[in-house]
Amino acid sequence: MGSHYKTDIDALGKFVASLEASIDELSAARTALSHIRGDQIGTARLDEACDTFQDRWRYATKQLSEQIGDISEGVKDNKLSYEELEENLADALTKFQASTSAGK
Repeated sequence: MGSHYKTDIDALGKFVASLEASIDELSAARTALSHIRGDQIGTARLDEACDTFQDRWRYATKQLSEQIGDISEGVKDNKLSYEELEENLADALTKFQASTSAGK
C-alpha cells in the first residue's frame, strides 16, 4: 500500500504559491478595471450593463479570492503535517536503528 501513495511536499509548496499568486492576479485584474465606468462607454443601456458587470465582477472576485485563500491555508496545513510526519518518522527510525545497533 505504501508504495502507491506518495506526497511531493515541494509540489505542495509550489501549489500554495500558485494559489496565492492567483489571488494577487484576480485583485490586479479587478483594480485595472475599477477605473472604467459605464458612463465612459456610450449608450445608457451599455453604461448600465458595464456598471452591473463591475459590481458582479467585484463581488465574484472577492468570493473567489476568499475561497482560494481557504484552500491555500488547507494545503499549507497539509504540507506542514507531511513535513512533521517525515521528521517524526526519520527520528523514530534513527532511534530504532541506534537501539538495535547498541544491542549487538
